[in-house]
Amino acid sequence: MAMVSRDANPSLGYLTRKDTDVKLPRPTRVKNKSPAPIQITAEQILREARERKESETRSPKQKITDSTELADYRLRKRKEFEDQIRRVRWNVTVWIKYAQWEESQKDFNRARSVWERALEVDYQTHTLWLKYAESEMKNKFINHARNVWDRAFELRYNEVERARAIYERLVQCHPKVGAWIKYAKFEMKNGEIVRARDVYERAAAKLADEEDSEQLFIAFAEFEERCKETERARCIYKFALDRIPNSPCTVECHRLDQFELRYNEVERARAIYERLVQCHPKVGAWIKYAKFEMKNGEIVRARDVYERAAAKLADEEDSEQLFIAFAEFEERCKETERARCIYKFALDRIPKGSAEDLYRKFVAFEKQYGDKEGIEDAIVGKRRFEYEDEVRKNPLNYDAWFDYIRLEESVGNKGRIREVYERAIANVPPAEEKQYWQRYIYLWINYALYEELDAGDMERTRDVYRGCLKLIPHEKSSFAKIWLLAAQFEIRQLNLKGARQILGNAIGKAPKDEIFKKYIEIELQLGNIDRCRKLYEKYLEWAPENCYAWSKYAELERSLSETERARSIFELAITQLALDMPELLWKAYIDFEIAEGEYERTRGLYERLLDRTKHLKVWISYAKFEASAMEESTGTSELQQDGVHYEEKKECIQRVRRVFERAINYYRTSAPELKEERVMLLEEWLNMESSFGDLGDISLVQSKLPRKIKEMKEITSEDGSVAGYKEYVTYQFPGDQASNMQILEAAYRWKRRRTSSDDD
Repeated sequence: MAMVSRDANPSLGYLTRKDTDVKLPRPTRVKNKSPAPIQITAEQILREARERKESETRSPKQKITDSTELADYRLRKRKEFEDQIRRVRWNVTVWIKYAQWEESQKDFNRARSVWERALEVDYQTHTLWLKYAESEMKNKFINHARNVWDRAFELRYNEVERARAIYERLVQCHPKVGAWIKYAKFEMKNGEIVRARDVYERAAAKLADEEDSEQLFIAFAEFEERCKETERARCIYKFALDRIPNSPCTVECHRLDQFELRYNEVERARAIYERLVQCHPKVGAWIKYAKFEMKNGEIVRARDVYERAAAKLADEEDSEQLFIAFAEFEERCKETERARCIYKFALDRIPKGSAEDLYRKFVAFEKQYGDKEGIEDAIVGKRRFEYEDEVRKNPLNYDAWFDYIRLEESVGNKGRIREVYERAIANVPPAEEKQYWQRYIYLWINYALYEELDAGDMERTRDVYRGCLKLIPHEKSSFAKIWLLAAQFEIRQLNLKGARQILGNAIGKAPKDEIFKKYIEIELQLGNIDRCRKLYEKYLEWAPENCYAWSKYAELERSLSETERARSIFELAITQLALDMPELLWKAYIDFEIAEGEYERTRGLYERLLDRTKHLKVWISYAKFEASAMEESTGTSELQQDGVHYEEKKECIQRVRRVFERAINYYRTSAPELKEERVMLLEEWLNMESSFGDLGDISLVQSKLPRKIKEMKEITSEDGSVAGYKEYVTYQFPGDQASNMQILEAAYRWKRRRTSSDDD
């Protein structure tokens, strides 16, 4: 005999749960999650599925012609049902189908056998008993059906007695309200009204003073009401309310009120609500009272309830819901002005942080009943609430303050605008670093501009600028913009002394390039040259390396026809040890001398500049200067072959060539590695010779032009090995090739002498 597994379950036909579990296929893991090159739509998938769908295969209809075939058919069906029962023994549906099939074959004894086997598996299922009795009655087996019903009722009665004993034990061991209520409902379910009332009375006697006795009394009263015992139910409610006279339960009051209303006792219900709001003056109680009056059509009484509640609870935390209910009540009564006044009164009384629902309701109300101005006010109020919430969460969020200020400026209420500005500038950055002050400083600037341009209050504008300048930590981070705006404001007010004082303080506390430039510009517009000179001197004392300041100072003197002063300033500037942009300074000095017609001084400047640097641009600029000097000397007159201008032009050309030759000689001897610069210099010389016309000699330059050579250069990796080769272009100049040949000849002579000495 085969061994039965220890985990086998008789209800499963001696199979284990593992054997009866449905095994699903293991999901495949997607390795490549990148999108396919050809995407397929859902419509295409459905269309292909419909096209490839195979026709359903239906089993052919079997016609039974003799008793042998019928016996085979019955044997096969019984075997299928038995196999199903063996697999899923606990499934009631399989048993019912099996019994009904035997019944259809008119084999009632086998059908009864199946029903009895099913009841042995699960006798507590009501469906089995009902189907069993119905099958007997349908086939007119009255006695059999009567026996089935008797057995079912006897079993049920035994279960009820057993359950009642369990409930008795439960309420003895755990005398809680929930247990007593379940016990009473069990008796009600079985139709035992007297027993259920006895359970409630026993529970009320034991648990009347418990904290959760409220649910017990409510259930007891509802039970009596279902039993049509209204006086009993009323007595229970009153008993529960009188149990604690000074603190009645709101739920019991509401239930008692609903009870009285069901029996048209409106005055009794009103008295209950009055007692409720006196003992429990909460928002929910008042709202229920008002809704009760509304339900009974007492509009005046309901409004009086809301007004009494608003007078008592206006300052409570949850008063928002009260005002919303009051406004909605007036809205339903078509009193839109009253509702609007209630909304505005509530918005003024309730803190903005806890009035989100109130704002939303007010905006919806104005959109429905208000005009354009009212809708805009409601929307502004809602946005104001959002900005208040943002700045409350993060007071240093200056962008939120800017948006809030723009909102208030669009409304135009000066008091509110100034209040928001004052609140915004009160949030000083936590550190003195400039990065924290860059957004904050614009609050002050916008505040000052608002007071000047919109409000027209000049004294307040002056106070704003003073407060801002006093607050800024100038030692670590200052802002030239605020100094200049304050000075320009004083100039607009015709207070020149105040503007000079502000700019002087700026130079003393936090000197900046913008402040010096603007101060000098103001004094220059006013024609105070001596002040401009003093400012330039202070500017250069503060920043002696600033080439812009030196150039502008010299330009000022030149505009005043003070040529020697300007030249002295340039000379002093180029002698400075450190300059930020020396090339601009030298260019300005050279342009100054050229503009004055001092060509010899200009050549001297170029020579001094070449002593400091041999940059390609300096050589080219020097050569172009010599060429331009030739054009200036000849003027616009035509070339005369035998005149003075012809000789002067030839001399200028010779000077240009000397400059280029010096440059080429420098690159050939002192900087042979700068081949690109040397090629650019030759190309510039060639272009200039072409521009000279008949006096130019292109052959001088062409003989010096290099030849392009392509060479390979090794590319080394990080570990020092050769990773490959790279092609690059280099240049070979004619003079360099000759010098290389001379070196080879000298080496050959040395080797020949060495060989002859060895032979000797």
